[in-house]
Amino acid sequence: MTDRPGARTIDPDGLVLADVLAGGLRDRPVTVLGFARSGIAAARFLADVGARVTVYDGRPAAEFHAAIASLEGRHVTLRLGPDVDPVTTWQRAVLVVTSPSINPDFPTTELRLRTQLAELVAARAAGDPAAPALVSEPDLFLRLCPAPTIGVTGTKGKTTTASLIAALLAADPLHPVVLGGNIGIPLVERLPELTPGHRAVIELSELQLPTLSRGTTVAVYTNVTIDHLDRHGSLATYRRVKRRLAELVDPGGALVLNAEDPVVGAYAGLGTAPALMYRAERPVPGGVGVVDGWIVGAGVQRLPIAGGGPAAVGPGGRIMPVDELAIPGWHNVSNALAAIGVALLFGVAPDAIRRAAASFTGVEHRLETVAVASEVRYVNDSQGTQPDAVIAALRAFPTPIVLIAGGRDKGVDLSELARVVAERAAAAVLIGESAEAMAAQFGAAGLERVERAGTLEEAVATATAIAREAVARAGEAGTGPAGRICTVLLSPAAASFDMFVDYAARGRAFKAAVRHLIAGEAG
Repeated sequence: MTDRPGARTIDPDGLVLADVLAGGLRDRPVTVLGFARSGIAAARFLADVGARVTVYDGRPAAEFHAAIASLEGRHVTLRLGPDVDPVTTWQRAVLVVTSPSINPDFPTTELRLRTQLAELVAARAAGDPAAPALVSEPDLFLRLCPAPTIGVTGTKGKTTTASLIAALLAADPLHPVVLGGNIGIPLVERLPELTPGHRAVIELSELQLPTLSRGTTVAVYTNVTIDHLDRHGSLATYRRVKRRLAELVDPGGALVLNAEDPVVGAYAGLGTAPALMYRAERPVPGGVGVVDGWIVGAGVQRLPIAGGGPAAVGPGGRIMPVDELAIPGWHNVSNALAAIGVALLFGVAPDAIRRAAASFTGVEHRLETVAVASEVRYVNDSQGTQPDAVIAALRAFPTPIVLIAGGRDKGVDLSELARVVAERAAAAVLIGESAEAMAAQFGAAGLERVERAGTLEEAVATATAIAREAVARAGEAGTGPAGRICTVLLSPAAASFDMFVDYAARGRAFKAAVRHLIAGEAG
């Protein structure tokens, strides 16, 4: 670990995990900004390696009972609440570690903190020897991680793809796998256990990407459409942020790119790392695709760290039939192609890939089947906050479908979603702040039945009644096979913050409402 000449602060480019674990930060003051998941993990790690840690968060101190308990007695100085001046928390620090949401370039960062961070960045750039370095928790992880890393990003499909990549890589018992990042599990605390033999899969969102100064060994892109304009201001800026991972990828690694997304496909020319292209049709040379109902590889080359040379595949490049995938929807075929491409790069055997992919049933809050009861399938897609994701969800299941949607408006165009809702849904039950606007758009697009509900529990009950009516009508008309099921789909096309703390809380509330309804009917 090195410091800049004449400086009393740390040069982050000199951080080495072995030095940190050996006491390189012992008794040195480090400030952590933000006391949520990422900040808690950073504070725990830094305290465990002996740093004198101060945590700042401007929210009221009464909100931090659980966060404080999660420190588990570690000696950490807490500076919490709106009365604390942020700059006083890092005046003696040698390093400042931020949660990804805290950034001097984000308008969503509180103004005072944003201004002071901008001044800190300027002082550091001007060579002020007292100005501590500023790094984010995910950037700190990538700087220190000794294992090959697989970064997964995109507007939608990140979590499913990252989780499936981890499952496929774990099929090789010689290389343990860790999974985290934007998926809700900060990885910085896992550093002490990692070795070059591990594989680290990290989901990276538009929140984390601008904070990175280091790339991953492999950069995986699902798609890039549009989201989070409140933070980035324009589509051009959002796309520039998303491109960051491709620009930073290790030249000895690879880009794994969706050839069917024009924005992502254009990343193939960035940097010096080779690109593995995937698409749901015949693959391009060196890529992954679909031929005659089979997922196939076409001359994929293993990474140098996996021995190099051609990746093993079956006859004709075959890996597995598409129909063996347990995750529903054609969009998940695309996600599976990306994950299988990564597994081939790392030399996982095709039979192991096939077994692992066939047994992967998805992740919580993303097309998660909660229950099937009385001819109704309940699906929790609470993570479906973008129109594209909801469209994919509507196309993942056979009709009839009753959609539960609504929440806090994200300011995106819903016109194409409204058209697909009118085409695919028997009805929509709408909740939250955006219910009225959605009702108007869905109705104008031709959806005949739109209901409103004051709570998610009420929405589940209303949607269930409509679903049973739809199944009964299909049976009476002879338009469907016996035992036909109607899907009640929670896919909100909106943020959760008007009614819930996050999408996960909304998804859990949906599942609880479904369980309560089924139990009540059974009793």
